[in-house]
This record gives sequence, structure tokens and C-alpha cells, in this order.
Amino acid sequence: MKTNSITKLLFCFALIFNFNAFAQLNLPRGSQLAKVSQRVGITDITIAYSRPSVKGREVWGKLVPYGMNNLGFGTAKESPWRAGANENTIIKFSDDVKIEGQPLKAGKYGFHIIVNPDDTATLIFSKNHIAWGSYFYKPEEDALRVSINTETIPHTELLTYTFDSVEPNAVVASLKWEKKAFPFKIEVDVPTVVLNDIRSKFDGQDGFLRQNWEQAANYALNNGGDLKEALGWINNAISGQFYSQKTFNNLAIKGQILNKMGNTDEYTALMDEASAIANKSQLNALGYQMLAVKDYTRALKYFKQNVANHPDDANGYDSLGECYKTMGDKKNAIKYLKKSLSMNPPANVKANSEKLLAELDAI
Repeated sequence: MKTNSITKLLFCFALIFNFNAFAQLNLPRGSQLAKVSQRVGITDITIAYSRPSVKGREVWGKLVPYGMNNLGFGTAKESPWRAGANENTIIKFSDDVKIEGQPLKAGKYGFHIIVNPDDTATLIFSKNHIAWGSYFYKPEEDALRVSINTETIPHTELLTYTFDSVEPNAVVASLKWEKKAFPFKIEVDVPTVVLNDIRSKFDGQDGFLRQNWEQAANYALNNGGDLKEALGWINNAISGQFYSQKTFNNLAIKGQILNKMGNTDEYTALMDEASAIANKSQLNALGYQMLAVKDYTRALKYFKQNVANHPDDANGYDSLGECYKTMGDKKNAIKYLKKSLSMNPPANVKANSEKLLAELDAI
């Protein structure tokens, strides 16, 4: 009988343990879960956290003690604030970033803060993102620590993370609670991230589409990429592969790459080739491209070619008049700008012709 009682007791303990470990109910929390995300370039930044309320409490120095503290639980002798409530606040970067100018690898991090009484704070990005709050914090697991200045803000009842001052290559993330904000700048080397992503995708099915090679070459051209690599990419689009096809667009991109590399003769010869297959808009754009590099002979050639191909297009005469004006030929500039106005042009073309004529004192 005694043995049976002990067996039953052990069985009850086992049941209780199993229910606690595996049968937790999904019930509302006091501090609600939240998640915010921001993309910078193609890099995703996500913060997952719990949101306590102020509820009339004194937060800084009381509810959230200053400095490192023994929380009376867990294995940590000294702990920072967990930058939220409940589990770890987790911040995730899909690519390498810089936090306040300091490098941090892509990945998930437990986010903690040492709050100081003098309007400064230390942000801690821990390699351990699965711990419960800061109770098991270990300084040897720090991936990065950075110092910041805090800011005074209007009262914010619920702890909130925001992304502010979004720029092409950076964003400022902020924790805001009560009347204090903890802003920190996150920078991304967008061109490097994008170009590395392009290289990795060209090993898969994305490498079988001509337009992808054109876009990659154009991105590298305009964002500080390796021009030799860009030239190789655009050559793939033009010829030599089953998906290749010579078009005005890829010839124009190749021409710009060659020009940037200082291969002027190859560039101008390629532009002549591109002009032969250009449509009206493309040929007009090519004329302005030649004006920009002060190749007036080719600019004039392309604008005249467009007028000959499309004699009923007022924009062609406007562009030709602008070309003559840029070259200093006032007589022909006035002639073709007035021709443009005589053809009842669209409003934008009319405005440009009138502006140029006014500059020539011809109105």
C-alpha cells in the first residue's frame, strides 16, 4: 500500500510538470508583444519587444534602476535593463550594419540598455537573444556596446520603438518611454549589400534573364561598383548567351560605362550604333546625353535625325533649338524654337520653348 501511494504521488508530480512544460495556454499579457520593422536599401531591421505602461510610476532610477543591478533572480550578478518587458528584446539585421559608427554583423541580438542618471546610456547587443530578459546576462556574450545621449520627449505611456529620420543608407531607431528617448543611428552600406546580393542571385535562375544583367550593370555604374564587373555584366546582356539581345537600352548602359572608364572613342562609336536602333524618345535622350558631355557634333546629328524621322513632333524642334542655343547659334535656336511653338505643342514643351526664347530675347 505504501509503495502504491508513493507511485501515485510521483505520477501526479510528473503530470503537473508535463502540463506546465507543454500545455501553456495562450492568454493576454500585461505588457503586450509588438514588432516593428524598417527596410534600408534591401536590408531589413526588425525589433520584437514587450510594451509595459508607465501607470503613474516613477520610471527612471526607480522602476528602471540606473547602472548595472543584481535583479535577485537568474545567474547574472549584474544586469542591464532588458529594454522592454518579459523576454529578451530582440533586434534583427538581415545584413551587416553600423550602430553609431561601430560595425555589427548580420543576425539576431538580445538588446539591453544601461541607463545612466546623466542623460547618457550604453546600448548592448548580446549574441544571446533567447534568454529571459536580463536575468541571465553575460558580458562575455556582448557583440557590441555603444554609448549614446538620451533625449527628453513628451510623455509616452506605452514603451514604443520607432524608426525616424529614414535615409537611403541609414535610419535612427528610438526606444521611447515616459519622457525619455534612446535614439541610435543604424547605417547600411547599401551598394555593397545590393551588389553582393546581385552576385549571389546570378548563380540561380535570376541569371537567365537579360534585364537582370542590364539592371545590375546600371546599378554598379551609378553606385560606385566595379566598372570592369559592370562591363562584363552588360556584355552578357548584349551577346554571347542564349538570353542575350542587343537593344538601345543595353548599348546606352555600356556606352556610359565605357565613358566613365575613360574609353571615349569606344563610347562615342557605341552611341552611334545605339542611335541607329533608337526610338523617338531614346534618340532625344541620346542627344541630351551628348550635350551633357559637350559632344555638340553628335548632339546636333541626333536631334536633326529625330526631326527628320518625326517632322510632326514639336518636341523634336524644341530639342533641336535648345541644342543650337547651347552651341551659341542664336539664329538657328530662335528658328527651331519658334517652329516648335507654331505646332501647338504640349504644355511642357511650350513652356520650355518660351523660356529659351525669353533667354534669347526673342519674345
